[in-house]
Amino acid sequence: MSSAAPRTGPEHEPAAEIVARLERLPRRALAGAATGVVGLAMFVIFYGNFDINVSFIQTCVAVRPGCTPGTAQGFLTLPVCVYLAGYLLGGLFVAPLSDRFGRRNALLVALSFSVAGSLVTALAGDYGVFVAGRAITGVAMGATLAIGNTYVGELAPAAARARYTAITFVLCTLGAMVGIGLGLVLTTEPAPFPAGLPIAVAGPGFEQGWRWIYWLAFALAALAVLAMLRLPESPRWLVEHGRLAEADAVVTRAEARALRRGPLTDPAPATAPPARPVGTARAYRDLLRDSRYRRRALLLVAMWFFGYATVFGYSTGSTVVLTTLHFTAPVAGMISAVGGIGFFVQGLFSARFSEALERRYWLPVGAALTVLGAVVIATLGSSIGWAFAGSFLVFFGFNVWVPPTFALSAESFPTRIRSAGFGLVDGLGVLGGAMGVLVIAPLVPKLAPLPALLLVSGFLVVAAALAQFTPRARNRALEELSP
Repeated sequence: MSSAAPRTGPEHEPAAEIVARLERLPRRALAGAATGVVGLAMFVIFYGNFDINVSFIQTCVAVRPGCTPGTAQGFLTLPVCVYLAGYLLGGLFVAPLSDRFGRRNALLVALSFSVAGSLVTALAGDYGVFVAGRAITGVAMGATLAIGNTYVGELAPAAARARYTAITFVLCTLGAMVGIGLGLVLTTEPAPFPAGLPIAVAGPGFEQGWRWIYWLAFALAALAVLAMLRLPESPRWLVEHGRLAEADAVVTRAEARALRRGPLTDPAPATAPPARPVGTARAYRDLLRDSRYRRRALLLVAMWFFGYATVFGYSTGSTVVLTTLHFTAPVAGMISAVGGIGFFVQGLFSARFSEALERRYWLPVGAALTVLGAVVIATLGSSIGWAFAGSFLVFFGFNVWVPPTFALSAESFPTRIRSAGFGLVDGLGVLGGAMGVLVIAPLVPKLAPLPALLLVSGFLVVAAALAQFTPRARNRALEELSP
């Protein structure tokens, strides 16, 4: 055991030694950055992703002449699609900035889109302005997911990268639940459960709850920007750019925090890549020219494409299926909301068990649970109790693979192009989500419940099969896995 790492002076610190010292740090030394600041950023973007879910009916009636609660669903496709377009742009063009200018600086840029998008939607006086606000908010989602998961992966030790990512993902689930929950409270009228919420406050005297939801999104995003100013830069990124003294200072401060709780283990031997900073265009060129990273990118794009088809297909189509089982629309919406509890429980589960299996094996687990939940809903769902249980299983299943695959997407590329790689595979993969919204969801009402839900679930089965060709990443150092 040792109380401090040997050093010969910050300016002469070998890059490999800095990486080794970072690898041996316990989570308590990094929790403020990995879970606190980045976790807040993830909470913000998932709140911004889901705040439209329930609140859109009230929003549509307010900003779109002729929109009624009965016709609002027809106006939802455009804001969802432009949001996904923004997501794609954020992943492809904003996320790679972090490979050149640093993780923290790029996260500040990404979150500024959340601030701007939330402000535009909160102030929107017509449908076009609201749609524009959703497009801007989508940029924040695509960029922050890529950069935030890259940052967390670079701080985490080899044996805990998926766990660190999953712990941060718990904040994502909370953001989603708060976004949906506030929609139920502020934009629906009170009703006995399960037809609604007795504590809901919307009604003839309060029809602007949707604006409150977006004003809160604006405030949370602004808070996240302020918190980001205190975020230390990724030591691995600093090493990659030859800024060893700064990397040493970040690791030294983290060591000091850890030493307050006990001694540290001796650093194990480690390697670090030579300093090779690259720009955005060069990043994509390097990625596509290297056969190893090109294969990984193509495989991950396909995985995310089919996986997101299931995720977005359920997000937009589950309520429709439930109405075919003779539930009223409010009750169907409540069943879907209860499924959100499965989303949160999955986050807690993944935070504890993500490292128990290799990344690739979580997709078959998720696919199996999703299919099981679909069968329960379709065959037993006429009982509200079974509908609740099936919805819980579905939401747990189609999300349990996400945190390990976030980790895999970041660790599959070297530090010099890690955010660009993540942004590319996740950004292009979200086109599967667009397919889920534009192609799959409209088919759902035309099918019987079981074929409809198996259709939506089947895309995740395809993603699970593709995942078996990904590299082994568990317990491997980033520098070994992606040199």
